[in-house]
Amino acid sequence: MAHGPFFHPELADDSGLVAVGGDLDPRRLLQAYRAGVFPWYDESIPICWWSPDPRAIFEMDQFHCPRRLQRTMRAGHFRVTVNRAFADVMAGCATRAEGTWITRAMLHAYGELHKLGHAHSVEVWKGEELAGGLYGVTIGGLFAGESMFSRIRDASKVALAATVERLRERGFELFDTQVANDHTRSLGATEIPRAVYLARLRRALRVKSSFA
Repeated sequence: MAHGPFFHPELADDSGLVAVGGDLDPRRLLQAYRAGVFPWYDESIPICWWSPDPRAIFEMDQFHCPRRLQRTMRAGHFRVTVNRAFADVMAGCATRAEGTWITRAMLHAYGELHKLGHAHSVEVWKGEELAGGLYGVTIGGLFAGESMFSRIRDASKVALAATVERLRERGFELFDTQVANDHTRSLGATEIPRAVYLARLRRALRVKSSFA
C-alpha cells in the first residue's frame, strides 16, 4: 500500500479491493472512512482496504422493523444504552459462533477511535446481562456500522432499531452497512452504486452530528 495521504476508491479492483498493507492508526482509519474505504481482513493476511460496488446502506426512512420486533421493544424486555460497554460489545462481535474478521489489532484500534469520540457502541441488556449490541464509526453525518452480535434472540435487532432511531433524531444522513447479507436485507438494507455512495458520503461529511 502506498503511504501517501489519500485512499482512491475509484481504483478498486472488481472485488472492491482498494489497497493492501499499512496500519490501523486512528488517523489512517479516519482517512479511510472519509474516502469511503474500510478495513476487512484476518490474522493470516495483511490489512486489506475495501470500497465495494455496489455499497450497502440503510435508508433511515425505509428501515424495516418487523411487528414482532416492535412488540418485543414495547414489552420492555430489554434495556438499551449507548457507549456504556464499548470494549465488551467489540469483544462480543469478535467471538460470535459464526466467526469474525475482528482481529486483536482491530480491537485496539477501534478502542482508540472510541476514546477519540469517533467509535460508538449501542448495548442491549437483559437485566444485568449484555444480551447484544453493535458498534460503528461516526464522522460528521456518517455512521459506518461495523458489526453486531446477539446472545439472546432479537438483541442485535433491538440494537439496530435503536441506532436508526438515534441517527434520525440527531440528524445523521448516511448509515453505511458496507456489504448486504440476507439478515440486513430483511431489515431494509439496500444497495447503491459506489459512485452514488461516494457522492452521498461527501455531503454527509459536511454535516455536524453527534452520536454520543
